Amino acid sequence: MQITSHKDLNSQLFIGMMSGTSMDGIDGVLCSIHPNGQAEVLVHTSATFSTGLKEILQELQAPTDNELHKEAIAANQLAQEYADIVHRIMDLASLTPKHIVAIGAHGQTIRHQPILTTGVGYSLQCLNGALLAELTGIDVINDFRSRDIAAWGQGAPLVPAFHHSQFGNSAYSKAILNLGGIANLTLLNPNQPILGFDTGPGNLLLDAWIFKNKQLNYDQQGHWGRSGHVDSELLHILLNEPYFSLPMPKSTGRDLFNLNWLLNKISLCVSKPSAEDIQATLVALTAKTVVSSLFTYLPDCRELIVCGGGTKNLFLLERISHICKEHLASFALLTSEELGLDSQTIEGMAFAWLAWCFYNNTPSNIPEVTGAKGPRVLGSLHRKSS
Repeated sequence: MQITSHKDLNSQLFIGMMSGTSMDGIDGVLCSIHPNGQAEVLVHTSATFSTGLKEILQELQAPTDNELHKEAIAANQLAQEYADIVHRIMDLASLTPKHIVAIGAHGQTIRHQPILTTGVGYSLQCLNGALLAELTGIDVINDFRSRDIAAWGQGAPLVPAFHHSQFGNSAYSKAILNLGGIANLTLLNPNQPILGFDTGPGNLLLDAWIFKNKQLNYDQQGHWGRSGHVDSELLHILLNEPYFSLPMPKSTGRDLFNLNWLLNKISLCVSKPSAEDIQATLVALTAKTVVSSLFTYLPDCRELIVCGGGTKNLFLLERISHICKEHLASFALLTSEELGLDSQTIEGMAFAWLAWCFYNNTPSNIPEVTGAKGPRVLGSLHRKSS
């Protein structure tokens, strides 16, 4: 596929690579980024993880034997699978490495502990960035969270600055919801600082529960969840998780929300709900925690733009929209597709944009979001071979 739309000679080409908390695979996007920061997707492609790599990454989500060796092997393998996506993008676009300024690569989060009682926390993204640069012949920017955490931030979420750059020009309050494995909100009030945080589980528990019961990777359009009924007792137990009442800044991941967390909560439930009732209750959990967070911090919000893999769960979108309209009858929920942006490309675009910020020496964290002491240029550079 030849690129025909990239005609702005002032723009630069960056590739963004994303593999998220859902662990459903790798998304790669080729972006043209204008000097004002506006990004346009020229090519998008994706791939599932190889079976062996996914198994190791899943093991690394919790303490395991021989962790250092397993993480190093996974980091090398992920670099190879990222590189395969990069080569596919360049083939589709009929480009060579010299056309690409840099790759912005997130890697796979295997631990997220930004706050520790002993001092500065950490967040670990598995990826051998040096190997990715070697395999592609393109500069690689990765390790985007560490600089913010070193400045006493949480290193997450990273996408609010990107969301503001792409969606921020508005005369009214609106929000962007990324429904990945973890759900995060960006709150845009034209008269206030940009806010953002992780609300809690997005698809993570829904995917884990349907896989445990039906060996399916996800609930197609939310059909299984729709077949059940919300169990009020279980929902109350789930909502009692202290994370949901924490103030900003806050971020989370599989360290907290995972299948074992869910099974422990289910064991406390006297009513013994059916498997499909639990799935319906998990939909209610995501919807309620998203909407409660939204209107707590942005009570005059009029529009919610939803992106990420969760947009494919129509039942979940309906529940979020229904609860929002209980707050405001004229409330509008839009998917990014309705604005002309493939929901699967948004986070990949964000990491292309973060690499663009790095190359332009532009801070890309938002201290009000992460809690960092101030703006910081995020990322670490691995130069291509000369």
